[in-house]
Amino acid sequence: MGMNTVGEHESMDTKWLDGPELAGLLQKCPAEFCDLVLELRELIRKTAPGVCEGIRFHSLFYFKPDFPYGSIGGNVCAIGWKADELHLAFLHGAFLPDPEHVLKGKAKAKRHVEIRSRADIRNPALPNLIRAALQYDPTAS
Repeated sequence: MGMNTVGEHESMDTKWLDGPELAGLLQKCPAEFCDLVLELRELIRKTAPGVCEGIRFHSLFYFKPDFPYGSIGGNVCAIGWKADELHLAFLHGAFLPDPEHVLKGKAKAKRHVEIRSRADIRNPALPNLIRAALQYDPTAS
């Protein structure tokens, strides 16, 4: 296990943001998204309990601990927003199975799911994508 940084706590091998750091990020989030962000965070925590949580690129990043290239190489998913759009992003989403066709985007690897309501968060495709991202190894040939 690595050393804790201010605002993080460890539970076994898992690091989750503490209140002040999370609150600071949520202050920058549009008010209408805050509850959805917290609900997405809880879904990720339940679906991938062994991941670490951190703030990268003004988003909540979830990644496998001790994976090559840290929060990028070991990325599972990220919660991010723009002015009027909340999304659950998968940095390696182009390589994940998506039988329900919920992933959007045309970047080389990154894909995202648009989140507009709690119903979007309750879509069974989301935990399936999170589990697939947890299993994905971008270093494998």
